[in-house]
Amino acid sequence: MQKICIFTGARPNFVKVAPIIRSIEKTEGIMYQLVYAGKADDPTLEDSLFDDLQIPRPDIFLGVDCENLNELTGRVMSEFEQYLEQHETDTVIVVDDLASTMAAAIVTKKRGLRLAHLVAGTRSFDIKMPKEINRLVIDGLSDLLFTAGVSSNSIATREGAEMHKIYMVGNILMDSLRYNHDRWQRPACLEGIEDGKYLVLTINRKALLADQENLQKMLDTISEETGDIPVIAPLRPSVTAHLSTLTSQLSPLNSLPYLEFGYLTSHAMGIITDSGNVAEEATFHHVPCITLNSYTEHIETVKQGTNELVGEDAGKLRDALRRMVAGEWKTGSLPDRWDGRSAERIVQILLA
Repeated sequence: MQKICIFTGARPNFVKVAPIIRSIEKTEGIMYQLVYAGKADDPTLEDSLFDDLQIPRPDIFLGVDCENLNELTGRVMSEFEQYLEQHETDTVIVVDDLASTMAAAIVTKKRGLRLAHLVAGTRSFDIKMPKEINRLVIDGLSDLLFTAGVSSNSIATREGAEMHKIYMVGNILMDSLRYNHDRWQRPACLEGIEDGKYLVLTINRKALLADQENLQKMLDTISEETGDIPVIAPLRPSVTAHLSTLTSQLSPLNSLPYLEFGYLTSHAMGIITDSGNVAEEATFHHVPCITLNSYTEHIETVKQGTNELVGEDAGKLRDALRRMVAGEWKTGSLPDRWDGRSAERIVQILLA
């Protein structure tokens, strides 16, 4: 019996591991425990999240809650070490590129266990970013590199990963989108608004929020170019508070539950975001997407999908918005293996 530990460090990780959990539960010869780095009363982990994803809450909460990344790394290493001492484990699956993810990866390898990295081979090529360091460390330690596409495979190969460790399983986010396609829930904020007649805006990136003068230009551009088209902006309370210091015609909403947000983005005229995950989902749904960043971890969304990068340039944003509103956006296609079957491939690899 294969004993798997699925380690998660933040709310978005659960969307990516949910398909693996569902696949494991249908497969003989493998069992798992779900571990979360934070506290059981973490307000970002509302019960509706797990109900929407149809997975149980974590089996174990390590209880680490601090802002300083170095302190967090040390505390997660200590707590996860204790977990592995008390629970027989064959393989640890870590997700993405958080400090807690790197901490769990280091402890896993120090104990001589098999380490699998979900969404491996992603790079910004900006070593000043803490997450870039985390990615390099995690990929360098991993025995199994589960990548989303050809570009991620190439990065892992260039950095010296052995070919037998790299598995292009596809984009795990697509599994959740495919699974929930018929379960989306139309949010109340769309009352009186037709599907396909509104835009969605999400902002969360610290660098974008920090430059208030430029952010004001971006918000002005959005207001000027969208005209009477409703712009639905579900934002975290901290971001809403930040935007309240600026002049904007936006009326931000609180963050939506997963199934409501899925409906909102999949039925939009277009999306403006600084989130790589949202851009990936837009490609799956064939919805035009503008990303307020100069790079993406999954270049497939630009080369094949519906995504376009405008950085933090209000001029480029204006040009892209004009084309989006006019219906002159490029036609996208799905990258290879973004078919919603990544979890099935991962579980078979784990059992091999």
